[in-house]
Amino acid sequence: MIAAALLAFSGISAGLFSFTAELTTQAGLKGTEKVSTSYHVPAVSSVPEIPEVNVMAAKEGKEDVEGKTDIGTGSKANYQVSMSSLKTEEPTSIDLTMEQAAALGIKYLEDIMDFDAEGVNVYMSYSSGTITFPRAFWSGDVRFGKEVKTDDDTWSFFVDAVTGELFMIGCTETLDVDVPLGYDSSLETNYGIYAEAAKELAERCNLVDGPVADVKYSCQGYSSNNPDITVKVEGSSGRWVTMVFSRYNQRFLGLSTDTSDEITEKAMGDFMDNAVNSEDVEVVQEQFSSVRHEF
Repeated sequence: MIAAALLAFSGISAGLFSFTAELTTQAGLKGTEKVSTSYHVPAVSSVPEIPEVNVMAAKEGKEDVEGKTDIGTGSKANYQVSMSSLKTEEPTSIDLTMEQAAALGIKYLEDIMDFDAEGVNVYMSYSSGTITFPRAFWSGDVRFGKEVKTDDDTWSFFVDAVTGELFMIGCTETLDVDVPLGYDSSLETNYGIYAEAAKELAERCNLVDGPVADVKYSCQGYSSNNPDITVKVEGSSGRWVTMVFSRYNQRFLGLSTDTSDEITEKAMGDFMDNAVNSEDVEVVQEQFSSVRHEF
């Protein structure tokens, strides 16, 4: 059971981007342990300045019957923000507001994934921390249209609730063709096309605080019907990010930061030290059983 939980945790470090909603629904799990933290905000993952105009627009905006607020982002797009209908906690006085967190998440999507947020719906969830991620966070589920369809492409972001630092960002793409999902052993050594793409993106967006020193193969897997590959991008600064690409069309699917990895590694250590009980482990297994498959 412990081994299964650790495997689930390793999946986070490899770039599990569609799991933020599951994390949020478990925000009330008993046994949550807070991680003592000294916040660092990298140039990177560069926390964008929280645009005051966005917050004011949210406060002055009109809510429709569904409780959504129209927001002018001050960048490229207009979008709607609402609290997720899933169980969520209330942010504290030191946390970013829902609108501020949404503005930052959209900015990350725009800057790193060239996302066009015009007209999207952003469903926000707040958590003071969970067993699987013991740090306060805001997560956003970004969709086009009001109807949530499981086969639609979805985007998500996962940020520190206090500083807005990026933890994870990603896209779940469902292909309209059937492709092999199995393991490709040749990619263990012949992953140059993904390494080049990862290096270019990391340096263009300053994701590792400077030039890239190395790109290493990590693992393969699939989400929905889309096979993927994960690489670890290491910077000369000592910072790193983990990136996921589609093995079908080489599309960039998302990343997790070293801060996120360090937090999950701390949680893994708690498991190894028996800091949580078997009941909690079963909950973790359930959380990740259908999110992303990894070889």
